[in-house]
Amino acid sequence: MSRRGDVIRGLYQSFADVLGPSRWWPAESPFEVAVGAILTQNTNWKNVERAIANLKEAGAMTESGLRALPPARLEELIQPAGYFRIKTKRLTDFLDFLEQESSLDIEALAAQDLYELRPKLLSVRGIGPETADSILCYALGKQTFVVDAYTVRMFGRHGLIPEQTDYNEVQEIIQDALPASVKDYNEFHALIVRASKEWCSKSRPKCAACPARALLPDPERLAQ
Repeated sequence: MSRRGDVIRGLYQSFADVLGPSRWWPAESPFEVAVGAILTQNTNWKNVERAIANLKEAGAMTESGLRALPPARLEELIQPAGYFRIKTKRLTDFLDFLEQESSLDIEALAAQDLYELRPKLLSVRGIGPETADSILCYALGKQTFVVDAYTVRMFGRHGLIPEQTDYNEVQEIIQDALPASVKDYNEFHALIVRASKEWCSKSRPKCAACPARALLPDPERLAQ
């Protein structure tokens, strides 16, 4: 086993021991996961929660319910998530995709192979790798790891990835280190998010308090 793999598994275990189960992604249905993955682009989760609450109150948190909304009404409901005109278009494009691929039944997509479905999702305007993998992993139970800014920052500080690393390379590094398991991919990503908010913030990280401090290549180093 490589040192990098040992450190990645050590991060997972350290955070799991201290933080406990994540029960991630917070949603009541696969469709709600997908909507949340689109709405969370360029905003924080608190804003997304407000937008999702609006959609639920309007009876629109289903494929057919969202499809029935006029664009102006959808913009109004998701306004708390920011960029509401852009995100209305992205949700509409995603619904077009669902209608074409599965007659507006997101759960039916789970029957498709990951390596066939992922490129299809990436072809939908406004859905990049992180959003696509969030839908695949959390809504559809597919074996793919979600890489986000928290992951890149934390792994950079631990010397696990080079300075110039693309999404697919980071994903491959992590998937090579972990068991090939949807459960582990889901939980480790959730733990990275939680640990980043607790200790590994962008500015003034709390490295001295982090349970994975001993795994740093230089415990005194604080990445900028």
